[in-house]
Formats: sequence, structure tokens, C-alpha cells
Amino acid sequence: MNKKPQTALIHAPRKAPQYISTVQPPLFRASTIIFNNTDALFNRSWGDDYDYSYGTHGTPTTFTLGDNIAQIEGGAYCLLAPSGLSAINLVNCCFLAQGDEVWVADNIYGPNMEHLRNLQARCGIEVKVYNPLDAETFQPTEKAKLIWLEAAGSVTLEFPDLTGLVKKAKAHSILTALDNTWGAGLAFNAFDFGAEHLSVDMTVHALTKYPSGGGDMLMGSVVTRDKSLHRQLFRMHAIQGISISGDDAAQVQRSLASMQLRYEHQSQSALSLMNWLKQQPEFAQVLHPADPESAGHAYWKEVCRDGHSAGLVSVIFKPEYAMQDIRAFCDALSLFKLGFSWGGPLSLVMLYDLKTMRALQHTHLQQGLLVRFCIGLEHPQDLIQDIENALKQLKRPQIE
Repeated sequence: MNKKPQTALIHAPRKAPQYISTVQPPLFRASTIIFNNTDALFNRSWGDDYDYSYGTHGTPTTFTLGDNIAQIEGGAYCLLAPSGLSAINLVNCCFLAQGDEVWVADNIYGPNMEHLRNLQARCGIEVKVYNPLDAETFQPTEKAKLIWLEAAGSVTLEFPDLTGLVKKAKAHSILTALDNTWGAGLAFNAFDFGAEHLSVDMTVHALTKYPSGGGDMLMGSVVTRDKSLHRQLFRMHAIQGISISGDDAAQVQRSLASMQLRYEHQSQSALSLMNWLKQQPEFAQVLHPADPESAGHAYWKEVCRDGHSAGLVSVIFKPEYAMQDIRAFCDALSLFKLGFSWGGPLSLVMLYDLKTMRALQHTHLQQGLLVRFCIGLEHPQDLIQDIENALKQLKRPQIE
């Protein structure tokens, strides 16, 4: 057929071979995917491991990233979402229905709690809160369907009694979902941990953090070893139209090779910072799972046997420092920038008032305002110097 120029631009007469061997896998951008024939069209199944039928279901680029994330976390199946919160919402919408009971740790990631409260108001699920350090506070009824775990906990970084909580959930046939963003699949294997080789049912991971590593991407994942759970999640994933772009997947894939190196460097920097912070008189408490004085340290040591921990450390200022003092401290920092998230090259700082964030009373936490440091790739001595300089800006409290 002799094609007109406009048609030839779309249906080119020649096509370069599609596959070569490269360091990074090829990038596929696709919404429409072309079927070779009607047999391929009508014999496809959304339950296939690699269902190439439409861009939202996946392409070689997104499936490659998903396979790698599943491998890192110790799972078998992975679904990708536009953000960590989107991945969390996928789990909640998939496994919770009217009248169900869901249990969440008191130190759960705040937006997850907001989403669950929204489902409670609109859909009639019941949200129950437990103390992650005490498995006895997890008292499920016959309506309980799901428990959210977080290791370590949001902001205050308590490492939970994973062993006790998972064993209790399994005894009551309750699904376990772990927010594994802190551990990133590197601190411990959530699908094979502890002396009893326990496993959670699924992990959720904000790939925005360590897998991306650049502070410039948003993405989330849900990983499981159970094909039945994966099929349920996959169907909800498709119904909700959840998808990511091939460009974003390729960017995260490119960063995976350096993820463990970055994680270990930031972890070691956080330990150096923790040891220095404990010597500073302005702080009532330093919070880090590897610190023997921090709540949950024994649970961390039990599960994270190689001593791995993320690049996060929090401090509670002595109660005589008011919010205006803590804001002045944060504003005086130079290397630490005010911003949410973590896992990127730039160190970040954020301040919190725990009185507005916790439903339960926690005697292990000192009174005072909290600041969380998220360690980047800078030299730890420079970060220490930055904090030391900012502390000099604080007005010393009057001692009566």
C-alpha cells in the first residue's frame, strides 16, 4: 500500500528491533496496547502474571519494577500505586466493608488514620486503636478484619511488638498489613522474621522514600506472598483505575541499585546524630529504635538482627521551651530544610505537637514538643554542626 505522508508518520514502514541488552531496562509508555490478533484479544486474563491489555494493568516497565520491589521485601506479588497513601487506601478499600472492625496503632501514619476515620463516617467501619508496645491492648472482636502495623511508628519511632501482634492476629484470622516504609525491605524481612519465622499478610511501602531516593517522585506499593490476596487487590486496583506512568517507574527502577548503600549510609549518620543529641541539655528525650533507652528497643533488636535502622531520629525538647522557641530553632537550621517525607539526598526537619496526634496515654514519652530529623546524604558532622548552631539561637529558659 502506498501511504500518504500523514499515514506514513503513524504507520512507519520500518521498525527497529525492540530489544537490546542495556544496563537499565527499556522504558515503555503505554495507554493503548496493540493485540496481535483476535485470539490474543479474547484469550487474555486479568489474572495472568503479566496481563498486557491496557496501560493501567501494566507494561514491561511497571512489571519489572513491581517484581524487583517484591523481591526486595521478600514477597511474591506487587502492585504499584501513585503514592504511598494511595497504596494504603487500596488495602483499606479492598478488605474493609460496612460493619467491619479495623485496628490501628496509636502511632500510625496520620493520613492513614484520616482515611480510616473517613471510611468510618461514610461506610460504617469501626476503627479501634491499640498500643503497639503492648499486644494485650489489641483485643479484636469477631468483626475484626484487618490490623495495621507500623515498624517503626510514625514520628515517635517506637518499634512495635511485631511478634506478639502478628501471632494474635493470625490466631483470630485477621489480616495483617505492615507499613514497611521505614524498613524499606532492608531492615528486616516482613515475610520471614523472628525466631518463629512469622509473616505479615501484606506490606505497604512508600516508594517515594528510599527506593526513589531523589525527593522528586511519588509512588507506593502493596506486596504479598499470597496469590489469593493479590488477586483481590489486583481487581480493586483495576476497578479504581490505579496506575503509574512508565517514566516514573523507570526513574525509581534506576535508583534501586543504590538503595541499600544510601539506606545504610543514612542509618549510620542517624546513629551518629542520635549519640550526639543525647548529650545536649535542651532535649528531654531522644527517640530512635536502636537506642537501648527508647521504647520498643528490645522488639527492634529481636526483628532487625543485623542492626539496621532508617535515617530518622526524633527529639523531644524540654517542656520549658514553647512552640515559638522550637519554631525559631527550626528556622535557624541551614542544612536541614523544613519539609515532609524522607529518604532523599537532602536532610529534612519537621516539628510536631504530640498532644494533637495521639489518642492513648504513653508514659514512655516525655512532655514537650517534638522535632523529627530526616537524615540525607550530607556528612554527619556537618549536620551536627548545623543543629549546634541552631540551638545557640534558642533563648535559655528562666530557671526559678
